[in-house]
Amino acid sequence: MASDASSTDELAGVFARVSGLLLSTETVDTALKLITSLARQTVPGTVGSGITLLDQRGERVTAAATDAVVGKADALQYRLGRGPCLKAWEDRVVVRVDDLADDDRWPDWSRPTAELGLRSALSAPLVAGSRALGALKVYAHRPHAYGAREEQVLTLFATQAAVLLANVRTAQDAERISDRLKDRLREREVVTLAKGIIMARDGVDERTAFLALADTAGRQGTTLRQAAERLTRSTVRRRR
Repeated sequence: MASDASSTDELAGVFARVSGLLLSTETVDTALKLITSLARQTVPGTVGSGITLLDQRGERVTAAATDAVVGKADALQYRLGRGPCLKAWEDRVVVRVDDLADDDRWPDWSRPTAELGLRSALSAPLVAGSRALGALKVYAHRPHAYGAREEQVLTLFATQAAVLLANVRTAQDAERISDRLKDRLREREVVTLAKGIIMARDGVDERTAFLALADTAGRQGTTLRQAAERLTRSTVRRRR
């Protein structure tokens, strides 16, 4: 029980860090590097993390990776047209590989990847609204490094990252975006992050988290955004 509390507190702290940094991010590249770096730090046992997206030509690419070996493992998936990361993206499900050395779902990918020194893999789709943007994946050196708890952590992280990434991309793609729309995007981002913190901390679903945040705002006599900002700031202070 104490371990679960520690894990959810850690994840809440990560969400708060994402909020503080991504809300000021000016480029998608910076956001991607931040997401992969935090994913590597967040999921226990992870030695490398990467994000798969579509490039401007509509081809699947590793848009960011913490280590060169991640890029090599991903490149083989793209060349073969199959693998856990691509399945996670296409089917919008979390895909776990306990041991690449003996997994028989994608042997032409898993065996060569195991030779790179990677033995476990965990992939989660990046879904924002109705859009599947890509996939976030983590790798570990030892087999059976990931379980149900790590699946939950990566899923929560990927969900938050997808929404924030979509917002950053929207802001970058728009040639001229009004200050009012920017403010609305920021409000949506911070409320989304606050809900994520509550979901991770209390183990509740998104609707319950929103109602809890709204109740807090009512009791504090503040707006929903102010309550969300206060929650993320207090979480950052606790993690320090």
